[in-house]
Amino acid sequence: MKFGGTSVADAESITRVVDIIDQYHRGENEIAVVVSAQRGVTDQIISMSSEVADTRSAASIEPFIQSLRIRHQKVLSEVAEDYEEEIGSQLEEQLCNLQNILNAVHNLRELTPRSRDYVITFGERLNSLVISGALRQKGIPSIVLDGCEAGIRTTAHHGEAMALPESEGRIRSRVQPLLTETVPVIMGFMGCTEKAIITTLGRSGSDYSAAIIGAGIEADEIWIWTDVDGIMTSDPKIIDDARVLSSISYREVMELSYFGAKVMHPRSIEPAMRKNIPVRVKNTFNPDNPGTTIVRGERRETRVVKALTYIDKVALLNICGAQMIGRPGVAKGIFSALADNEVNVMMISQGSSEANISLIIDENQLAVATESLSPLVKEGLVREVSSNRDVCAVAVVGVGMAGAKGTGGRIFTALGDGGVNVMMISQGSSEVNISFVVREADGPRAVRILHDEFSLSEEDNG
Repeated sequence: MKFGGTSVADAESITRVVDIIDQYHRGENEIAVVVSAQRGVTDQIISMSSEVADTRSAASIEPFIQSLRIRHQKVLSEVAEDYEEEIGSQLEEQLCNLQNILNAVHNLRELTPRSRDYVITFGERLNSLVISGALRQKGIPSIVLDGCEAGIRTTAHHGEAMALPESEGRIRSRVQPLLTETVPVIMGFMGCTEKAIITTLGRSGSDYSAAIIGAGIEADEIWIWTDVDGIMTSDPKIIDDARVLSSISYREVMELSYFGAKVMHPRSIEPAMRKNIPVRVKNTFNPDNPGTTIVRGERRETRVVKALTYIDKVALLNICGAQMIGRPGVAKGIFSALADNEVNVMMISQGSSEANISLIIDENQLAVATESLSPLVKEGLVREVSSNRDVCAVAVVGVGMAGAKGTGGRIFTALGDGGVNVMMISQGSSEVNISFVVREADGPRAVRILHDEFSLSEEDNG
């Protein structure tokens, strides 16, 4: 079971989490728990570490440490009164370590990727102690492990580390033997390199931690506890009558999450997918709701489309020139230049004439992308590189689209009838996803049009 920041934000939330764990623990289930920092704490630590690296005064460090001390001690006193002294001293030790590293960052005027990774794990370090204490207060034996102690071995790519295959064996030997006697509370979001240097796992890192741990202990299921009832047909902020999906396939959820849906990150699905472990997304604040189950099986519904999502804050990059036609190595040169500058390409479309390649990238990377391609213009490999920030990408996802005739026609006819102009289209050979680009202002309207077109608010009877 993994509990995110909103699920463990305060004493009331942690009490609710402990009750959930207790219910399943009393049912003789063996449970490993992965926890995030309390809501907002990691962002505060990131902000403070950046601030002290750039300012002459370290005066803000002590008040910041005191604010964390008050917040966590208050929650501890409410959820683990009998262990307040013991765990309070452990909290104090962690806060002292955090203060020392922040002072070191200030003195050096430097926050390296390695230092940043270490600093931003302290939200999990503090909260895991509180949650483990709350479990013990409830009468449930518990032990705290950081990601490294749990056996998560990673690459040295700080900020976006990937788990290495050897993690599974390490987790099996370290975590699995504990399950019969205790409930281990494992700090999410982190692992370590072969040299025991702390790394973080990037966006949705705690979900990724849970999937790695689940695969390592060969769990029957992995449960992701969050603040919504499950994965929805679309963003409820856009679609008032968006529906919770009872089940969805690994492939579908990977497509949705890649295109901005606030569900599990694609990396978080891979360890479960490799071991064929079902993943449940459930609501901590509505635990009786069955939530959404993510499975390998791809049940074909009467509707071909399962869900919709879109990404804003992207940019359209157009690379064109007649000299590109029939010339080997052009695509290689383009993508090598972008990769060398760590520009992530989300979507690709190329005309059959080979005279134009269109790409969707993160808006924040546009300047870097343009600059990295300028040598190709100077060399005459391409004629022009232009861009457009006023765009968003929409993804239509569903395994039922594979082999279904007329799906593309329905999509683009509905958009045309709704007055939405499509600027770019991209579809993979799997046919699980049809993606397209529209003006940023048209994004929410495009999603609403297609949600209605495919009747996604209605329960499927197929």
